Amino acid sequence: MRAVTIREFGGPEVLTAEQVARPEPLPTEVLVRVHAAGVNPVDWKTREGHGMAGMQTFPLILGWDVSGVVEEVGFGVTTLAPGDEVYAMPWFPRAAGGYAEYVTAPARQWARKPVSLDHVHAAAVPLAALTAWQALVDTAKVQPGQRVLITAAAGGVGHFAVQFARHLGAHVIATASAARHAWLKELGADETIDYTATRFEDVATGVDVVIDLVGDAQDQTSTRALKVLRPGGLLVAVPSGVSLELAHAAEAAGVRVSPFLVEPDGAALATIAGLIDAGEIAVEVEETFPLEQAAEAHARGSAGRTRGKLVLAVTE
Repeated sequence: MRAVTIREFGGPEVLTAEQVARPEPLPTEVLVRVHAAGVNPVDWKTREGHGMAGMQTFPLILGWDVSGVVEEVGFGVTTLAPGDEVYAMPWFPRAAGGYAEYVTAPARQWARKPVSLDHVHAAAVPLAALTAWQALVDTAKVQPGQRVLITAAAGGVGHFAVQFARHLGAHVIATASAARHAWLKELGADETIDYTATRFEDVATGVDVVIDLVGDAQDQTSTRALKVLRPGGLLVAVPSGVSLELAHAAEAAGVRVSPFLVEPDGAALATIAGLIDAGEIAVEVEETFPLEQAAEAHARGSAGRTRGKLVLAVTE
């Protein structure tokens, strides 16, 4: 099968299209013919030797966002059948091999893709949407009427977080460049802050939950976010985790802080598919690249300022 592999960490040039052996499904697994694969920051961070690099072995096929069609089912699978259109974020943080024509993964990590989406848009959903859903629903347990601040709200995870927070009945405050504000308000943001002109801690107050999608590695965003939380409020630190310094600062400020790592979750993806098909959640794809142009997609994504997601088109 065709796949894009890396054999050493480095820049986009280490991504190489080649022929590799097609995987075979084990019992309880399904073989899926990939139609499209999403591109995420964790992909290029891992390629550079960061992100989930410590868990990987070479040759490595990147990619955790997959939309495609079930080709074959392993022994014991009763929930899916050949021909089913599915999407998933399989295996994360172990390698899933999404930049390829076929992948295998446990059947219950998959869900039927939203019927209202083509495969390109469906592939833009799993990792970003699950990150937003699990942060807001499972970790923060957001309730109606709570004030939720989302940083980097125009990105892949951010644009889902805005919509899920609105769905949960929260008052949504979103940070993004001014050019994205009108769009974010269409998605459900009640307030928008131009991070290029205003520091959010200077204008946001009494926040119940902060979903920080930037992290302390960039401009101490998580630490700054502690200042906007009400007493007992919660910061979910997504990309950078919780350092000892951040934990101590949160304790001193009388607020809570939680690290976060997204998990495969077929049941949540089924719920999300229902919201998408009901018209409650929109999916933004800024640009699509052929599989063989994965390096170009990485260069585009790592440059930043992406609205929504980038996707690789794998098969027709």
